[in-house]
Amino acid sequence: MDALEARPTPPTTAQVVDAVGPRLRWLRERRDVTLAALAAETGISVSTLSRLESGQRRPTLELLLPLARAYQVPLDDLVGAPQTGDPRVHLKPEQHGGRVVIPLTKRTGGVRSFKQLIPPMPSNGDRTLKTHEGYEWLYVLSGRVRLLLGERDFDLGPGEVVEFDTRTPHWVGNTSDAVAEVLCLYGPQGERAHVRSRPTG
Repeated sequence: MDALEARPTPPTTAQVVDAVGPRLRWLRERRDVTLAALAAETGISVSTLSRLESGQRRPTLELLLPLARAYQVPLDDLVGAPQTGDPRVHLKPEQHGGRVVIPLTKRTGGVRSFKQLIPPMPSNGDRTLKTHEGYEWLYVLSGRVRLLLGERDFDLGPGEVVEFDTRTPHWVGNTSDAVAEVLCLYGPQGERAHVRSRPTG
């Protein structure tokens, strides 16, 4: 058998759709969630959820989207869609208050990662300290970043890292003359990034 013949046959659309039900049941049971609790969270009736899991109800986008949010997984993972063969990650930069923010993760919950380009800020710019739920881990890739955290003032350069509870009044900005580039991990519910160091000895 040559290499071409040894390649696995990709699943058909019907096979992918048929596998959605068992996958939904597996996700729910792995999280130890009842159909009633899932119905209350998604607004989908218990009977519809049961029929989805058993394969008696065909999955639709209107049903899968709230389930993807509830399970905190991308829609592709929820349905087990086959890969397209394109390994590139298609990032969509967003503008937030003059900053360029590039999401690096697709998930809708838990710890999320972002790359930010922070432009220089005028000396008379707003530096009001703010608070919100969450936990943040920030790594400076290039440029300089200033962090006001409570009563403390930090000047951060390339390679420096900070992590803090965002319920502490804070402000992050760029007071240098060049654009600063940072990598940010953010847990909206206070989740923290678990960084493991290499064992010594």
